[in-house]
Order: sequence, then C-alpha cells, then structure tokens
Amino acid sequence: MSECFLKTMKRILFFALISICIPQFSLSGEKPNVLFIAIDDLNHWVGHLGRNPQAKTPNIDRLAAMGTAFTNAHCAVPACEPSRCALMGGRRPWTTGCYKNGHKWKKHLPAGDGLSAQFLKAGYHVAGAGKIFHSMDFHQSEWTEYMSKTGKFSNGPGVDKYDGFLVDKVHPDLKDEDIIDWHSADYIIERLSGKKTDGDKPFFLACGLYKPHLAFVAPRKYYEDFPLDSIQLPPHREDDLDDIPKAGVKMAGPGGDHAKFLKNGRWKAAIQSYLATCAYTDMNVGRLLDALEKSPQKDNTIVVLWTDHGWSLGEKQHWRKFALWEETTRTPLVWVVPGVTTPGTRCDQPVDLMSLYPTLCELADIEIPKHVEGKSIVPLLENPEKEWELPAITTHGRGNHSIRSRTHRYIRYADGSEELYHDAEDPYEWKNLANDDAFAEVKAELAKWLPEEEVTEGKVQGSKKQKPKKQAK
Repeated sequence: MSECFLKTMKRILFFALISICIPQFSLSGEKPNVLFIAIDDLNHWVGHLGRNPQAKTPNIDRLAAMGTAFTNAHCAVPACEPSRCALMGGRRPWTTGCYKNGHKWKKHLPAGDGLSAQFLKAGYHVAGAGKIFHSMDFHQSEWTEYMSKTGKFSNGPGVDKYDGFLVDKVHPDLKDEDIIDWHSADYIIERLSGKKTDGDKPFFLACGLYKPHLAFVAPRKYYEDFPLDSIQLPPHREDDLDDIPKAGVKMAGPGGDHAKFLKNGRWKAAIQSYLATCAYTDMNVGRLLDALEKSPQKDNTIVVLWTDHGWSLGEKQHWRKFALWEETTRTPLVWVVPGVTTPGTRCDQPVDLMSLYPTLCELADIEIPKHVEGKSIVPLLENPEKEWELPAITTHGRGNHSIRSRTHRYIRYADGSEELYHDAEDPYEWKNLANDDAFAEVKAELAKWLPEEEVTEGKVQGSKKQKPKKQAK
C-alpha cells in the first residue's frame, strides 16, 4: 500500500470525524432564535480581553468561554446615537449623514430598514427592552413588542448625571432594582422562558443595558471588589499629545474633563466607579445567561453581545468616547452560535460592528437587504484563523476616520492631518508614525479604505450607498 494512498485515507478519515463531531447549525430546519445583548459605554475593560487586570466581569467572560470572542472589534462611530443608527440600520455615517449625537437617528433610518424589521418580516417574535437605539427610542413598526419603561433614563432615585464621576457623591441605599437595567433584563428573562412569546415563532430578543453609562453610580456592594487604595491609573504619558496634529489634540480635549480630574483629584475615584458600574452590568448579563440556560430553546439560540463603542478614562488626556484611538473605538464582541462557533475560541482579525446586521441575517437565512454596507463574519465564526482582508473602520464626524488592521491604526482628519500607530508593538498608541517614511507603504495601504464620498453632516440623505475606495473581493 503506497504512502500516498495512506496519507489520502488519513485525510478522508480526519474530515469524516470532524463532520461527525461538530454539530451542524439547525439540522432540524428550525429557525434559530437570537438573544441580542447591547451594552452602553462598556470599553474593553473585561476580563477575557485582559486590557485592565482590575476589571471583574465573570459573566461576560463566561459567555466568551461559550463561543468566540473577538479581540480586535471596533465601533462604527464612537458616540451612542450614530453608532446604534449605523449598526441597527446597516448604513455607515458617511452614507446617512448621522455622524454625531444630536443628528436625530430616526431621520436617517427609515422604518422598515432596521435589523429588527428583517426578523419581524421573517416571522419572528421580536421583543426589545432598554437602550437599543439612542434615548431608548425606536420605530414601533419594527418590533412585536417593546418594554414600556422607556423615556428618561433611570439611574436611581436622587442620582444626578455626574455623580461618581466629576462629583464626589455616593448613594449607599441604592438597590439593584432602582436602575432600569434590572427591569430590562427582567423583561427579556420572562420572554426567554417562553411564557410571553408566541411559542410557534422563533424569537429575536434585544436587551439594551444602559450601565456603565453616566452616572457612574451602582449599589455599594459592587464597589467592594475595587477598594479605592488599590485602584491603578491606566497606562498614560504626559507627553502623549506632543506628536499629534492639532485636530487630534482638539479631539482629545485635555483642557476639559482631564484638567478637571487633575484639579479635583478624582481620577482614581472615577475609575473605581466605572469598574463598579461595569460589575453591575455584568451581574445583569449573568441573569440573562442563567435564564437562557433554563430556556427550552437554549440549544437553538444565537447569542451576540456587543457594546456601542469604547470609553477613555484619561489615556491621551481624554475622557469619554468621541475620539478615534484604541480606547474609544475598541469594544467587546462575543458570538455564541450553536453548531458554528467553537467554545473558548478567540478571533484576532479586525472587525467592526457593521458586521452584526449581515451576520445575523445570514445565520438566520434571512435575505440581507441591499442597503446594508457591512460584511458578514460567518467565515470567522466558523474559523477564527481564516484569512481576512477587511479592516475595521470608525468615523467621528465628517472627514475623520480611523482604519484599524490587525497590526496598525491609521487616522486621517478632515483637514488632511494624520496619525499612524503600530498597535502590535505600541498597544497604547504612544508613538505617531505618520511622518516616518519607513511606514509610508503601510499608511498608503490603509488609506485605500477611506470613503471616496461623504454626505453632509447631519443632513438627511437619499438611499444611495457610498463606498470606501477599496472593496473586498
């Protein structure tokens, strides 16, 4: 028997075993259910990403262990309203004109074009709670039902926006149920049980958790794991803005929040409160996962957890979102897809949140609408090591873009000024290489992904799709 024949037989046996051992998605022909978990303002300070060793997020990490965690995922826009408009609507800000908070997302996303609408049209029971779109608003026609506790965000009785952040004020009597996220999770948990959905229909359940958005306030028990005297400041340099163009310095805004924190001495206290509010949200994620485990549909339910953007806590003398660096664009992104993802896997390829809309449609065998500009990442869910040529693209205001590859970040501002970072070697983006001739080719390759056309900021546009210069094959 020849050696060649033996090798061939071994290959056949190997792939036969794989096909037996790996379950195929929806063999029964049933439509998969979806549990869609959106978190507001949670950056990459989660345990499984290892960015900040102080973070304690056991339930988000538990979810990551169940499927595939993306380690290089980035938002479409580093601001709540346009980020959610882009992700849920399928069009990038340079196509819609919804670039910033205050650009009134409903005017840029026609009813019927949203992600939830596609599942509703496909016969799903589509329920939502909390903050999926900005200000907990939504197109009613795109949902079967939505939790009625919308309107003004509920941080708890007597809590003001800057408590725990710029204001040294604690709320010792605050309870878990005083914050709206507890009720949003309850609403979805009831539907995961099957008691409040149409049992003959698959479900799409969207839970929008508001924390750790300001106010930085949570029940005091969540502070116990983060004693103030143990809090560490994030890695930072006082001269970090010296090699950044004026447009970048303006975006950083060192004379704003950062100057206030240096004056009031609350830098560590704000970090403590942020970590505590993250822990509160992690608790609610755990409640959702516990309910899923008890659900009769647990083996046929896709789970995707995402956050609308990152958050900076003093890196580059910047606070909040509203910038194009790693802290403000990078987000946790976790997928659990029965029969597709492998538990405990990680994907280091760059992806942005525009991928969620087409990926969910493909997994549910729903036609992807023509207006959708993102690309499905099903190939990466099947094989996290697969070659991937697309970068992650983030936009903050007309003409300001970041292109993130697996190893580098390129930023170009509306005035033409630039930044380039070698993130693989400089993870906190301290050295701007944009003027280094040794990186000219890298910069040029990333610049090919900048959009050729950009619509007017804030102005409602037609449905024409604007494309980046370089397109995927």
